[in-house]
Amino acid sequence: MALPTKLLIIEDDVHIRRLLRAAIQRAGHMAVEAATAREGLSLLDIEKPDAVLLDLGLPDRDGIELIQPIKARSTATLLVVSAREDVAEKVAALDLGADDYLTKPFDTEELLARIRTALRHRLSGTTDHLPVQLGDVEIDLTHRRVRRAGTEVHLSPKEYEVLAELARKPDRVISHAQLLRTVWGPAHAQRVDYLRIVVRNLRQKLEADPARPALIQNEPGVGYRLKATRD
Repeated sequence: MALPTKLLIIEDDVHIRRLLRAAIQRAGHMAVEAATAREGLSLLDIEKPDAVLLDLGLPDRDGIELIQPIKARSTATLLVVSAREDVAEKVAALDLGADDYLTKPFDTEELLARIRTALRHRLSGTTDHLPVQLGDVEIDLTHRRVRRAGTEVHLSPKEYEVLAELARKPDRVISHAQLLRTVWGPAHAQRVDYLRIVVRNLRQKLEADPARPALIQNEPGVGYRLKATRD
């Protein structure tokens, strides 16, 4: 990164905190640690981190309850790092504002890749004014155009809106409910079948091998991720 970046680790397990801190520092970032929700919120205000790694199983408060306060009080990117594998927990965390979710036990290199992605998007800000280039696929959000290998691809309005929503947050999981609310409206937030049809059509039009999608990736039971990097 061009500038030093600071990450806040909110995690009650001292061994995991040390592992996270070592990985973060090895990648050239600064790290501050909190063992409780109360300490984490205090350090959020004092240290003003660029990103937060949040455990959900904290001793004084459920980490899920911290997501909205963190997002309200800080511009930091929020990555949940939790042992909870329940799909409903992942969906709840993302719908409340978490930017990504990594399940323990995690691969350190995957964690660092997620951090790099989060920090890159935070520093670049909105991508609406720049085309999003994904291999031979280009998504021009300003002019609402999509090209593959230089040839314009015709998308239905709903297909474009789903793709654009994913392109605005590349490499991050967006839940089914979030996509449905944004594209179809709140009344359709449970109609996952609508979304599956649109994603299937997008894969047919954009993927090199629709049966093995590399661009629009599925997080089972949770949502979709537009894969933009090869970290």
